Amino acid sequence: MELICPICAELLQRREKEYACENRHSFDIARQGYVNLLTVQQKRSLHPGDTREQVLSRRAFLDAGCYAPIADCLCKTAQELGAEGPILDVGCGEGYYCTRLASALNAELTGLDISKEAVRVAAGKYKDALWLCATAAHIPVPDKSVKTLTSLFALTLPEEFSRILSDEGLYFQVLAAQDHLLGLKSIIYPELLLKEKDSVPDLPGFALVKSVPIRFEFTVEGEQVQNLLSMTPHVYRISKEGAARLAATEKLTDTASAVLNVYRKNKE
Repeated sequence: MELICPICAELLQRREKEYACENRHSFDIARQGYVNLLTVQQKRSLHPGDTREQVLSRRAFLDAGCYAPIADCLCKTAQELGAEGPILDVGCGEGYYCTRLASALNAELTGLDISKEAVRVAAGKYKDALWLCATAAHIPVPDKSVKTLTSLFALTLPEEFSRILSDEGLYFQVLAAQDHLLGLKSIIYPELLLKEKDSVPDLPGFALVKSVPIRFEFTVEGEQVQNLLSMTPHVYRISKEGAARLAATEKLTDTASAVLNVYRKNKE
């Protein structure tokens, strides 16, 4: 996939150890194989995104197959709808979902995440993809250059997504449903407060093609209980009391509940 400079928006050319534009802005290719296109001006913190510990916890959890039904549903639906590459996964994390999708579609893959640790881990394991540390608010790819766009348990930015998605392309979005991980929540919070959640949102500039509910039970034990917490937003909200209750939990059976939404761009 072609890349554009995050500073001046000119096309980047790949050289032996870097990407550079005609305005002499250059970006090194890291030893692990990823490219850092996140400029200082685009950062809101010194180390944005997930920490290395969170990334490794997610990898351990996902590689155990606990969320395999989500990956399977994504791949099956994409194949049924005739999705094709190039693929761009926004908020790719350590690459579990998007690499499986790329394999299923036999398609070129680019993964993007604001966490340098996430793309570093992804690039270390999955060599047949392009991994970018960048912000989803300013995705460093040309207009209409993406055929299959995904954001899985990640941000949705309709205006920027519409810019980069081709007119015939498909956008696959996975959102947690209202009843997602109630078992975990019942342990870490003193009471459950179920708020209304729109799991099939209207997106400006897009039309819904298909919505597929995904719901299944899974069991984790030992260290995987903590890994589950680490890969959710609840890791930032948990109290000391909730953390203690979870630490005392040796085995947890829970229900994953999510929705896969597929969109096309509205025809102008």
